Parts: sequence; structure tokens; C-alpha cells
Amino acid sequence: MSNIILIFLVSVGAIFILLAAIGLVRMPDLYLRISVTTKAATLGVGLLLVGTAIYFNELSITTRAIAILFFLFLTAPIGAHLIGRASYFIGLPMWKGSVLDELEGKYEKKTHELASEEAASENDENINGNEENNKV
Repeated sequence: MSNIILIFLVSVGAIFILLAAIGLVRMPDLYLRISVTTKAATLGVGLLLVGTAIYFNELSITTRAIAILFFLFLTAPIGAHLIGRASYFIGLPMWKGSVLDELEGKYEKKTHELASEEAASENDENINGNEENNKV
């Protein structure tokens, strides 16, 4: 019975890693590539590590696998977020087929600060009011 579970975990993990590799090649821009690799590859490696812990069934190996899983699930999304944020800050263009840029108008390039929707709409109103005052 444990062999069936082991085969299932390792096979599904390998499939997720394969899908992450295919997604890395197929996705049109950096932002989508980051999303695919972070989600699919993290899940695939996680399933492989769980399969490893089940196969060896030793405390030291299981502890190492759990520690690796913990650090992987902790660092992969944070790293992907920081890479995506840095790419957006330097002005890396989004794919032409992207429908929505949720940060548009909320990012101050000089200070690298993000504003909430209310602050961004107030900022837009202030800018529009200043433009009208300057025209007069």
C-alpha cells in the first residue's frame, strides 16, 4: 500500500515539475513565468520530498525533508514576489495580452511607494485639479 502512495506522490510531483518547465517556456512575459514556476515547481518538489520521506522512513531524512519543505514554501513565494516587484519597478513591460494592471497609477517611481486605491484616486483628483489650475 505504501508503494502505491509513493508512486502516486512521486509521479504527480514529477508531472507538476514538468508542467512548470513547459510553462516557463510557453509563458509570454516574466510575470506569468514567475507565477507558473513558483506554484507548480514548489508543489512538485514538495510532493517529491514527501515521497522521499515516506520511502526512507527514517527520522533524520524525514526531518530534513520537512525542513526543506518549510524553507521552500516560505522562500519561493517571497522571492517570486520580490523579483516581480523589482521587474515592475524598473519598467519591464507586461505582455500585450494582459487585461489588467492593478498597480497602474498606484506606484510612485521616485519614492518606490505603493498607494492604496483611495490614495491613488485622491492623487489623481489632485493632479487633475492642478492641471486645470495651471491651464487657467
